[in-house]
Amino acid sequence: MPLFILFILVPIVEIALFIQVGGLIGLWPTIGLVLLSAFVGMVMIRSQGRRALADLQQSFQTFSDPTRPLAHGAMILFSGALLLTPGFFTDTIGLLLLVPGVRVWLMRRAGRHVKVTRSGFGFDSARQPRHGWPGRAENDVIDGEYSVQEDPYVARDDIAPPPARGKDSKARKPSGWTRPD
Repeated sequence: MPLFILFILVPIVEIALFIQVGGLIGLWPTIGLVLLSAFVGMVMIRSQGRRALADLQQSFQTFSDPTRPLAHGAMILFSGALLLTPGFFTDTIGLLLLVPGVRVWLMRRAGRHVKVTRSGFGFDSARQPRHGWPGRAENDVIDGEYSVQEDPYVARDDIAPPPARGKDSKARKPSGWTRPD
């Protein structure tokens, strides 16, 4: 229901702002402002998106928690969608989401209401049981079977080369690439 109200209220607010701003400065300056804010926003999104991607890659390389870079990237993506939507209200929200301090504040606010749990294997040793594998009791039995299969990509000399094709073709010999040193 709140999403439905949002879909009703946002266009009404946008129309009201278009009427107010258009009445103050005229039609063409109003359209110019909307286009200018979209252009400035896209330039900012490109630079901040690259930075968020670099931060995400760095977190993967250092095996650190990628939650913050992912959240920043998601908010930058959402701000891009808002900036592509014509209107002063959505452009203002989109431009505010491009300010890193606003994104950090929103993440803190959302962090109070979001509970993140890890299941299975994780990096947080405080949540793992004292003995054995994470998430398993000591008396759990893990049963399995295995079989050894030859690797089809390992070259072997005892395999006969494929037969020659055609009447006039010569018999094939193993290439130097498949013989062991």
